[in-house]
Amino acid sequence: MSTILTAAAVSAQVDRRHWRVVLGRLHAAFSTGTFVRGLAMVERIADLAERANHHPDIDLRYSTVHVSLVSHDAGGLTERDVNLARHISDLADELGVEADASGPQVLEIAIDALDIGAVRPFWKAVLGYDDGSTAADGAANDLVDPAGIGAPVWFQQMDAPRPQRNRIHLDVSVPHDVAERRVEAAIAAGGHLVSDARAPAFWVLADAEGNEACVCTWQVRD
Repeated sequence: MSTILTAAAVSAQVDRRHWRVVLGRLHAAFSTGTFVRGLAMVERIADLAERANHHPDIDLRYSTVHVSLVSHDAGGLTERDVNLARHISDLADELGVEADASGPQVLEIAIDALDIGAVRPFWKAVLGYDDGSTAADGAANDLVDPAGIGAPVWFQQMDAPRPQRNRIHLDVSVPHDVAERRVEAAIAAGGHLVSDARAPAFWVLADAEGNEACVCTWQVRD
């Protein structure tokens, strides 16, 4: 099995014009301008992936191609992801396609629970999701959309009831060099900072009525 690389190591090796590490994956959002041009890029990426025997997740939209890389068998980012990212960056330059490196983000739904084992089956059933990653003790940590489209759900252990505080919040993972701007924008839009004690790993924010969201990065997690 390939060696898992830290987010910092991966970030230092990939083309910063294109790639950012967000929630354990490499992401790039290429601005192709038209659907046909995007499809042509996807076809070229497919050729690269077949040659490397390493296949990314690709989302084709009218004017954008989003590429996500991770080594599923290793459970993280490896040299295979770094190498394929380099080839895709070379392809983008050949095609004259630019990327918005600040664009990638991943949304998670976080549920605080006193008894995760009691509530998790409900969410798995009602969403039609599958088991995601597992902890060291073999217990499942999260739930994932089998189609790879919907936001994953993860469960955070509570030590005591919190009747005056919401127990479902959103985690918005963004590129590390975007996070502070996102926090500032949220505060300027009427929100407030609940805590920055764990920044730059994450900032806890809330809207005017106390509903919380976290802006998250890979930093201080490796």
